[in-house]
Amino acid sequence: MSKLFLVPTPIGNLADMTFRAVDVLKSADLILAEDTRKSAVLLKHYGIFKPIQSHHKFNEHHSLQHLVRKLLSGTTIALISDAGTPGVSDPGFLLVRECINHQIEIETLPGATAFIPALVNSGLPMDRFIFEGFLPQKKGRQKRLKELENETRTMIFYESPYRLLKTLEQIGDHFSLERPVSVSRELSKIHEETIRGTLKELIGHFSAGTIKGEIVIVVGGKERA
Repeated sequence: MSKLFLVPTPIGNLADMTFRAVDVLKSADLILAEDTRKSAVLLKHYGIFKPIQSHHKFNEHHSLQHLVRKLLSGTTIALISDAGTPGVSDPGFLLVRECINHQIEIETLPGATAFIPALVNSGLPMDRFIFEGFLPQKKGRQKRLKELENETRTMIFYESPYRLLKTLEQIGDHFSLERPVSVSRELSKIHEETIRGTLKELIGHFSAGTIKGEIVIVVGGKERA
């Protein structure tokens, strides 16, 4: 019986791959990967030699029906992204939705995602939080920040190192420079670090040098009156 598996992959440290994830990838008929070159390193490391096909935001709309036909014909497909859980700020949603529409079985494995360790590391309240992912790069960016000004839950954002400083400044413009914030980068890698403080303090910190690595920003919610 055909099935789509969504398989999380390590966000940095290859040792974070689960035994079950390796087993599923070895048993799949086809692996869909966001970047086949990056995924090839992981697959080779674990001795996984299966047909691999690119599946990313630029081609996922066009390949949906082709993949659905494969699944309906009995092909078992495993979807992976470059790092973390497919569908979380990565391709996956469209294929999952289409599989649901065609009553194709879906199984999502638990595993790595960057925002949970960043949230826990932040020291900010974890009982209620919202995941915003990447803010719009241009259109809608200021509007979304405006909408979040009165949010009382902890907020989580993904950002590139090239836009981190600008994003912190924009958040400060809308939320106040005294809002508590935590920035984690290179999670699970050798140079992993988490910097905590106010927005003003972190803007000063990251203004001082070159920023590298994947970034997770965790911002404290507005204090209740």
